[in-house]
Amino acid sequence: MLYELNQDRFKLQKIDYEGPVWVLNYNNPKPLLDHAIHMLERHGVKREDMIITETPTAKIGAIVVEIWPYELVIGRVRTTRNDSFISGTEFTVELKLDEDGNYIDYL
Repeated sequence: MLYELNQDRFKLQKIDYEGPVWVLNYNNPKPLLDHAIHMLERHGVKREDMIITETPTAKIGAIVVEIWPYELVIGRVRTTRNDSFISGTEFTVELKLDEDGNYIDYL
């Protein structure tokens, strides 16, 4: 689903979800985690719907977010097996830094 902010500038893709959004955090630095949460909010995820964890218990159809230093990978769980899941990438959100190495909000 797309949300049009300004027709001349860009379109912001919203994350279509029901239930919790699983944010995978594997000892990421606090500035990266905080910026990831902020960017997810900008893409339509409510803070109270996010579960930040290393070990998600996601069900089929749930949204799982992988945090990388340069992007967020938004995936939807397709299959679960035992305590594992397989997800397909829905889209990515680029994370940008300024010249001092601080994350910036470019949206």
